[in-house]
Amino acid sequence: MEWLSDNERFSAIEENLKYINSDISEAAIKSGRNPSNVRLMAVTKTVESRFINYALSCGVNLIGENKVQELLLKEPELNLNGCEAHLIGHLQSNKVKKIVGHVHTIQSVDSVSIAKEIGKRSTESGIITKVLLEVNAGSEDSKFGFSGEELFERACEISEINGISIDGLMCVAPICEKEAEIRSIFSNMHRMFIDIGAKKLDNISMNVLSMGMSGDYKYAILEGANLVRVGSAIFGARIYR
Repeated sequence: MEWLSDNERFSAIEENLKYINSDISEAAIKSGRNPSNVRLMAVTKTVESRFINYALSCGVNLIGENKVQELLLKEPELNLNGCEAHLIGHLQSNKVKKIVGHVHTIQSVDSVSIAKEIGKRSTESGIITKVLLEVNAGSEDSKFGFSGEELFERACEISEINGISIDGLMCVAPICEKEAEIRSIFSNMHRMFIDIGAKKLDNISMNVLSMGMSGDYKYAILEGANLVRVGSAIFGARIYR
């Protein structure tokens, strides 16, 4: 979308959001839920602040950034009143101190060690940071996250760390050629989400099931997602510089 003028891109963002919100409503109703119970996250990786602010003016109230440094650079330029910012990318331990206190939720907790660091830095700041546990739902070597087999045990371990609160699960699903394949992965995530929530453990609240992106968010909602992370379908193809 680099060849579009700002006004053309603003218009495209507005139209894209209308289509996506309509898709979300339709999928939520098909899954037997109220559309208002499914949140749309605008993923802002590589998106310039003026386009993010335009999306916010169109009703977006949740954004997700992949990189700590990118979020911190944009933060002073963003109109975040009434908007939550989440970190959704892999977090290195040496970046934890910089991001704690700047986001509502860290969605990408993929190890006990990173959870401990978040807890430590949050406690030092006198806050509790909400986190989601990232699950490697497709068992891919290239992806971060807990395996399904270890998830419950690690969740119990992390729940005992001061300074953090487990608020749900997140996954980055593999690219699948068949609808049945991707829906099976999302369905398994939803089953783990329900199973852990049913145990009613201290400091573990299964409030958020974050799954589904631009190419598969409708399937994710049909299988139980209540937060979908959509970037290029809102803002257009990413422009890397």
